[in-house]
Amino acid sequence: MWSIIILAALLCLSAGYGIYQKRRIYRVIDRLLDNVLSREAVVYSDVEEGEYSALISKIRQIQEVLGSHVQSAEKEKEQVKSLVSNMSHQLKTPIANISLYAEILGKEEIEPKRRAEFADKVRTQAEKLNWIVESLSKMVKLEQNIDGFEVEDTKIRQTILDAVDMIYDKLEKKDIRLTMEPFEDMQLYHNRRWTAEVFVNLLENAVKYTEKDGSISIRVRPCELYTEIQIADNGRGIRREELTDIFRRFYRSPEVENVEGSGIGLYLSNLILEKEKGYITAASEYGEGSCFSVFLRNKQE
Repeated sequence: MWSIIILAALLCLSAGYGIYQKRRIYRVIDRLLDNVLSREAVVYSDVEEGEYSALISKIRQIQEVLGSHVQSAEKEKEQVKSLVSNMSHQLKTPIANISLYAEILGKEEIEPKRRAEFADKVRTQAEKLNWIVESLSKMVKLEQNIDGFEVEDTKIRQTILDAVDMIYDKLEKKDIRLTMEPFEDMQLYHNRRWTAEVFVNLLENAVKYTEKDGSISIRVRPCELYTEIQIADNGRGIRREELTDIFRRFYRSPEVENVEGSGIGLYLSNLILEKEKGYITAASEYGEGSCFSVFLRNKQE
């Protein structure tokens, strides 16, 4: 009889202890999850029992993963805000100019000569607006890997000539001399269409910041792993302290705020070269000119 009573008592105690342990585990987990939700650090001292160390370790890992996702989301949110703000700033000027010129053209008393002049201004601003929108679209595609970007070993001479053809009219308008040192054509790892755009950006900047009757030179220098394509000018140059800033998205020097530009070209060029496993550098003496060097990988034998 007594043995039955003792056994029953032990079973009751065991059941009670099990319920107590479950409640205790629940309270421990609840406290740890509160720490995660409030972004407070989860430490081993939060729980005395060593048997829960594995649980704490996993909860800490979850907290770190969630924290990383939150930081990434906040960073992306700030980037989107910055992108929208910069896009608004870039588009505001040409849109305002087009509106102004359209209003002037709407006046009946304007002379035919002046009408043609303002119509030309509208076309120029529309072209600028189209260029900005296209550049922004390309930038987003490259950043988000939306557009297929195929890279292969391709002859470099035609890529350079394609870029020169696209800016030749601008060279002639400013009577700028363009020289290209003779070089042996070679296959370099790049996408011809996108890399031509890199060279166009660099050549357009060289033309833009070089005075009338200035000069621009192109030089190709093979190295062991890469080939360097230099585009140098004798223009206004870049201040030393700005050389690390010029490749930032939408960056424009305070000194060229009145010169037409968007601050997208160099950033876009850098994105393109990164996808080709190449890179770009800049050297300059303020007031004497600049030299941009594009490095493309040589054909792998």
